[in-house]
Amino acid sequence: MSLSTPSYKLNKFALFSAMTAALVITSGCQSLKTANATNQPMTTVQNQPQKLESFNITGKIGVTTPANDTTGAQGGSAFYAWGQQDDRFAIELIGALGIGKTNIEYNGQTATLVSEKTGTLTADDPEELLKKATGWQAPISQMPYWISGNPAPSDSAPEMDGQNRLISSVNGDWSASFTYKGSDKLPSKISAVQPQGNKVVMTINH
Repeated sequence: MSLSTPSYKLNKFALFSAMTAALVITSGCQSLKTANATNQPMTTVQNQPQKLESFNITGKIGVTTPANDTTGAQGGSAFYAWGQQDDRFAIELIGALGIGKTNIEYNGQTATLVSEKTGTLTADDPEELLKKATGWQAPISQMPYWISGNPAPSDSAPEMDGQNRLISSVNGDWSASFTYKGSDKLPSKISAVQPQGNKVVMTINH
């Protein structure tokens, strides 16, 4: 689905204004600690903060599911705007994976999804909610940490590069890799895959 750039930007700014009114409380963003850059990769996490306390990002997300007995591999994509404050977030998806414009909110306890196709759905966690609405699987709960360039608390085998930036991590069946622009400390792309064929690719504009 194609979107004109001007209208998408207006929607993005309107969404961020709404997110600010709904989410912002008195807390600042943590500073990401940096290490001296070298050319050699590192395999241990050194003094990494857990995640940014708040952020507003935009980008595009693509999801692929494996083939089964009745259908081949399926895929979809959407533009998104994501506002995060502590454990709460609001996400707007445009061209949303076959269900139209979609809003997902999580208050730290309950996730709610609203779209023209599904109406209002609720679940205990964002992953269950997304699967219920679309059939897609994505590691949404880990994303706030990964977007911050850090492993989630339940991750295993995180690997850092010579600039102490996260370049790969594992969470359950999900294996994630991270791409950076130049010397940026926050990732510009996250790719996460499962052995059975589920894949999520997320580009990020911080």
